[in-house]
Amino acid sequence: ISEPRPLFGGALSAVIPPSATDISELREIPDNQEVFAHAHTDQSLIVELVEYQAQVADHDAPRYHFEDIAGSNKALEPGAYEVASVVALPKAELSLSESSSAWMLTGTQCVSKFNEEAKNTVTLHLGLFRLPQVSTDILVTFNDPQAINPESSSATAEETHTEPWTLLDFQRMLQSLTLHAPGLFG
Repeated sequence: ISEPRPLFGGALSAVIPPSATDISELREIPDNQEVFAHAHTDQSLIVELVEYQAQVADHDAPRYHFEDIAGSNKALEPGAYEVASVVALPKAELSLSESSSAWMLTGTQCVSKFNEEAKNTVTLHLGLFRLPQVSTDILVTFNDPQAINPESSSATAEETHTEPWTLLDFQRMLQSLTLHAPGLFG
């Protein structure tokens, strides 16, 4: 079992699955994000701190954030995104006891990489932890490309034999997410 990895300078931690590359070592990423990519597949994991949306009911919040991501992926046209399921995560299974509610959404989005014409179907697993007391929603997104269009720049990444991440890896990451420094949200 992997050791928890510090996130946001140690303010949070989570068990990140094996073969993860920390993208911040390769390029600038926003301060409110931690981004990891699988070394040999096109999978990625993003932990993001976003503003708590008080006007959005807890059970609607996962879909709200999913649609927000679809918007930034330019996947908002009809048929470009679909929500398959939204489930509440039982607090007894989570390390992040500070969250008022926690959710996991599974859906798909058709996204193109670097504004290419070729679109790939990506399964998106979204973990959401709501922390109204610090006006923050913590989003954990697992991008799991299903169908890589042969015209896409991602097509070459497919021919490898390293184990891809699984939903189990993602669930372990959600369950292990721990807050060490509440001042992170100050």
